[in-house]
Amino acid sequence: MKNIFVIFLLSMLFIAASCKKNNQRADAYGNFEAKETVISSQTPGMIIKCNIEEGEELNVGDTAYICDPYSYKLQKEQILTQKSAVSSKFSGILAQVDVLNKQKEVLLKEEERIQKLLKDNAATQKQLDDITGKIDILEKQILQVKTQHQNLFDELKVFDSQINTVNDYIHKTRIINPIKGRVLVKYAEQYEITAPGKPLYKIADLSEIILRAYISGSQLNEIQIGQTVSVFIDNSENNTKKYSGKITWISDKAEFTPKIIQTKEERVNLVYAVKIKVINDGSIKIGMPGEIKFK
Repeated sequence: MKNIFVIFLLSMLFIAASCKKNNQRADAYGNFEAKETVISSQTPGMIIKCNIEEGEELNVGDTAYICDPYSYKLQKEQILTQKSAVSSKFSGILAQVDVLNKQKEVLLKEEERIQKLLKDNAATQKQLDDITGKIDILEKQILQVKTQHQNLFDELKVFDSQINTVNDYIHKTRIINPIKGRVLVKYAEQYEITAPGKPLYKIADLSEIILRAYISGSQLNEIQIGQTVSVFIDNSENNTKKYSGKITWISDKAEFTPKIIQTKEERVNLVYAVKIKVINDGSIKIGMPGEIKFK
């Protein structure tokens, strides 16, 4: 009789434990990921300084790398020399225009004098036509010289544009970190040769982290974008740590359950991916598993 009572008691404890376990079962499982950004070089050349290390926290505006700007500075000096040579021609052109304008003033006075003499029949029409012709020739010469002046001005504008381009290249030899985050991978070291588009480092903002989880089709009507859910991570062997998360994305296409999530038998099931944004206190790492409870 005593043995029967013991067996009954153990059975009830097992059933109670099973019920408790079922009640604690999560609604979905997944792994944490972050929005990773790969920062690449924009100019070719040797890396003369590297200011970052893997695991380091960077702020927006920090200088991560510096590439050798010597070739661009040399190119800029050459353009400035050419611009100076063209600019020196301006003084000669302006002096030439000034001389022609003074000659024109003299001829205009002479034209006015002949017009008065012609009224008194003291001069001929030919004399007036001759002086008018000389004035027309001078005006054409002045216009021609000014056209040359405009060509030089346009040439200087080209030099200015080239200088701005080189200045931009010089600026890009300093790789400025664009986002706040932690350096995940460093691809290049000091004194290595880089090229435009070559990755230098990978960075991610871990203050907000994403749990990519998978749900069955029958669970779709239980969730919606913007919904707050409970997220759990393993805090120790027998304990979990709870976070509040918000659903930011729900896939509209079904896929087979990823191998890292479920057993081989369960991987044949079709599921939908969801993303839950979680504020990270530093405990959550990329790749860690997580659990979700909708209610």
